[in-house]
Amino acid sequence: MKPSIFFSVAALCLLASHANGQQSRVLTFDEALRIARATHPQLQVAHAQSEVADARAFESRAALLPQVNGSASYQRTTNNSPSGGSSVGTSTVVGTGTGTGTGTGTNTSTTTGIGTIGSNRDSFDTGNYFRFGVTASQLIYDFGQTTGRWNAAKTTARSQLDSEARTAQQVSYSARAAYYNAAATYALVKVAQDGLTNQEAHLVQAQGFVRAGTQPEIALAQALTNRATARVQLITAQNGYDVAKAQLNQAMGVEGPIDYQVEAPVAEPVPDEDKSTDDLLPTAIKARPDLQSLADQIKAQEFTIGATKGGYYPALSASTALTDAGPALDNLAWNWYGMLSLSWPIFGGGITNQQVREARATASVLRGQFEIQRQQIRLDLEQARLAVRSAKASEEATHEAVVNAREQLRLAEGRYQAGVGNMIELGDAQVAMTTAAAQEVQAHYSLATSRAQLLLALGQP
Repeated sequence: MKPSIFFSVAALCLLASHANGQQSRVLTFDEALRIARATHPQLQVAHAQSEVADARAFESRAALLPQVNGSASYQRTTNNSPSGGSSVGTSTVVGTGTGTGTGTGTNTSTTTGIGTIGSNRDSFDTGNYFRFGVTASQLIYDFGQTTGRWNAAKTTARSQLDSEARTAQQVSYSARAAYYNAAATYALVKVAQDGLTNQEAHLVQAQGFVRAGTQPEIALAQALTNRATARVQLITAQNGYDVAKAQLNQAMGVEGPIDYQVEAPVAEPVPDEDKSTDDLLPTAIKARPDLQSLADQIKAQEFTIGATKGGYYPALSASTALTDAGPALDNLAWNWYGMLSLSWPIFGGGITNQQVREARATASVLRGQFEIQRQQIRLDLEQARLAVRSAKASEEATHEAVVNAREQLRLAEGRYQAGVGNMIELGDAQVAMTTAAAQEVQAHYSLATSRAQLLLALGQP
């Protein structure tokens, strides 16, 4: 079984593991990455495009190799001739053609007829004519036209492999980001659940205080409102979690149910993530496959320019043929010929000049795109590095906010139980706690996503 098929089946089995009432299985971070790298359709497309480019390179090489063709023909023809005697005639037709990218070929046909003049002038009598032949030709030299096209095709194929590698990196990033998003929404579900649990506990307290007459009835109404709001927040969080898992399925390139859970992955620091952009840039330029792909395209275009310039000069080729022909299969005569041919496009309406001009302009476009991509890499690094730095600071700040909000909630609950606080104060403390916890979750996974962006900017898998 091919690896991609195996992982597709494994992914579907994994996502369907909740059937028959069993507990939902946890889809780990590493499993999600493996599935995405093995099954995502973008990778299949990129690999197929690499196969196409590689096949085209071999197609370009074919023109450098000997060309051998076999032929067989049968004719039923009249044999009329003018009056005045007898004649024996032989006609030979030799054709030579040169095609761009396909080499030079020569075809020769020979027809021999014997007739008696006057004896068969206006007759519809016909006879058989059979012809069998084998022709071989070989390009000898064409001033680099064919070899230039072959080298350009090989370099283009290498460029496509670089593009395929970049696609793999982008698929990995998408899977990482989607998993972090799912993990974040799962953590937000827990935050909402904790908030609802606390609001239900506060409601029980309010009911007791109202019955005892130590709190006004508005406290109970406020507690009921707070619990309803907490329920809405939990429903919203659960829906967001389901949506995030659906997006994760798409990022992995699979179709299946979403009745699984995700874990809380640890986003390890990226090596040298605290260095400056100038320090990271040489590593990124060396590692980024998309920049290397453009460099290969420029080199391929330079080969194309050389091949196009070869159109100014002649092409030399050799050909040979062996034929066996006659009026009956048991009455055939063989012939052979060998030929050198020189083809020189003396004037073609200026097409070669314009082809060279076009090839040079295309090379200039590619060089410009290369410089644009270099600048984009710097911007990618700058944005990712700053995002990591900001996320680190936010994570520290939100953690401090959670500690303070937790203490505020503890104090508010104590005051409420002692009868010196009110439900509004308690509700505000709970809202502050829930908000701070949600911000901490978002800051934590924002840091994880920023590190994934930095890996992508650095050209890391």
